[in-house]
Amino acid sequence: MQQHLLLPARQHPPRPSRPRTLTGLLASAAATAGLLLTALAPGAQAVAANPYERGPAPTNASVEASRGSYATSQTSVSSLAVSGFGGGTIYYPTSTADGTFGAVVISPGFTAYQSSIAWLGPRLASQGFVVFTIDTNTTLDQPDSRGRQLLSALDYLTQRSSVRTRVDASRLGVMGHSMGGGGSLEAAKSRTSLKAAIPLTGWNTDKTWPELRTPTLVVGADGDTVAPVGTHSEPFYESLPGSLDKAYLELRGASHFTPNSSDTTIAKYSLSWLKRFIDNDTRYEQFLCPIPRPSLTIAEYRGTCPHSS
Repeated sequence: MQQHLLLPARQHPPRPSRPRTLTGLLASAAATAGLLLTALAPGAQAVAANPYERGPAPTNASVEASRGSYATSQTSVSSLAVSGFGGGTIYYPTSTADGTFGAVVISPGFTAYQSSIAWLGPRLASQGFVVFTIDTNTTLDQPDSRGRQLLSALDYLTQRSSVRTRVDASRLGVMGHSMGGGGSLEAAKSRTSLKAAIPLTGWNTDKTWPELRTPTLVVGADGDTVAPVGTHSEPFYESLPGSLDKAYLELRGASHFTPNSSDTTIAKYSLSWLKRFIDNDTRYEQFLCPIPRPSLTIAEYRGTCPHSS
């Protein structure tokens, strides 16, 4: 009887050690499997993806196309309904399935109306932006005034417009032609939170812009006699901080008024710039870096490639 009792006592200590070891192995295997499943799960990739990407992956054909993948609508804004600028037209993607969009306001030049830059409205909106082409308070307004009006239009667009819920107020940019281009530099100087600025054959008596913190694409024209590149666009570009994401595109065979008509080169690089810096969409980096080479439509291109991430 005593021997029967002693036998289990001698065998008892080794038994639990095996289950504990097995349990540890199973726990380790489960943890490893969990990590693998997490890494392979679709959600893990979705978290890492850029939430601001809009539209399909771009191709050279898509960035040069007259229309992008989004159907668009437009709404007119009366000058009587706003303050600080002269009203305008808002172009926007019709669908809300992709959430909010970045936005850009565009000013015309000296003596001009929004009709002179209206072609950019549906073209950029169809690529996934809300675009506001504006009239200024008077057609004679100078660049500093146009800069303030661009900012007033952005505030209206994001705070009071009928499409404000479609706009991501943290992702905004400005563009402009001639004095409107000079105004876009003024706006970027005043509001450093802007994500992109694009002066198109810009004109301004101020030639130096070391204060800018907004990624800026300066577009000039080799045949411009109103705002010659040597006294406007080139000094604008060269005076921008060296640490800034910046580029200079000089159009070949172009005049001061080239931005007033549909232009594939202007559209291609403006779209790529807006996508890259308003949407942080690096899929468009391929059209900006390496620096585009001279061609039938490009006389010169300079830039700070590669752009910061």
